[in-house]
Amino acid sequence: MGKGVMSVGAVTVLALVAGCKTVEVGSDGARPGEQEPRSAAPAPGAQGARTPAPGQAPPAGQSPATGQSPAAGQSPPAARTPPPAPGPSGAPAPKILMRQGDRSLQVRALQARLRQIGWLPVNPSGLYGPLTVNGVKGFQARRGLPPTGAADAVTWQRLLAMSREPTRDELYAGGGMPPAPPDKRCMTGRVLCLAKSSRTLTWMIDGRVVSTMDVRFGSQYTPTREGTFTVYWKSRHHVSTLYDTAMPYAMFFSGGQAVHYSADFATRGYAGGSHGCVNVRDEQKIANLFAQVRMGDRVVIYK
Repeated sequence: MGKGVMSVGAVTVLALVAGCKTVEVGSDGARPGEQEPRSAAPAPGAQGARTPAPGQAPPAGQSPATGQSPAAGQSPPAARTPPPAPGPSGAPAPKILMRQGDRSLQVRALQARLRQIGWLPVNPSGLYGPLTVNGVKGFQARRGLPPTGAADAVTWQRLLAMSREPTRDELYAGGGMPPAPPDKRCMTGRVLCLAKSSRTLTWMIDGRVVSTMDVRFGSQYTPTREGTFTVYWKSRHHVSTLYDTAMPYAMFFSGGQAVHYSADFATRGYAGGSHGCVNVRDEQKIANLFAQVRMGDRVVIYK
């Protein structure tokens, strides 16, 4: 080969080193299209793998990611796990904190806060039911959030900003408050142990809890007396001569004050109050209690 003559291979190497886009050049220096195309059989073993068309599965033995067969002794690359679906703004969807079917103290707090701002028509129960789902949906839609009905992190933060910390009475406006620790006077004998702080009656025998129920005490102007008393009279179908109201399963302990079933308490909850008696709203529980309590059993009422 004389001076000034460069081989095709040398031209290709120079093009690769310079970073240029290489093109096919014939032995006479012509580019494709400047000469008649010639067909040539591929060299044995030089045929490369073909990349499958979109929507087609790669041939057996080829990697879906590269479309090439792995070298001998190598494993094909593992398929990548797709990232989580983005939210409406392109960011990852917010974490779900509470959803339908959940039961917890946090659900009760969510319900109390929704009730504060008018998005829940019932008292908190701690169970994330259909009414809570509807309340959360309405709250979300009003504020431009996806109305999923599930309380995610964004929804919860918005609700915290628009409401205040619920009080204990708000959390348990419908009842179900955990009983307060029993007074020491309740730890011996047969005692109706009544805690005003938790609005509960706990029937105890020798320090053992037999049953517990929600109760309602007297109002501000007709309070239920506090102290230690005894059951001195039981009246299954009692009717108040002072107020002309039914007092089923009445167990009197101090003057005209008694523990008894209240239909008003069962209907209105803590929206009302008694005239000093201890109201019970679960008729089956008070019926069972009435059957077990004896004359002379103690009644302890404390804060």
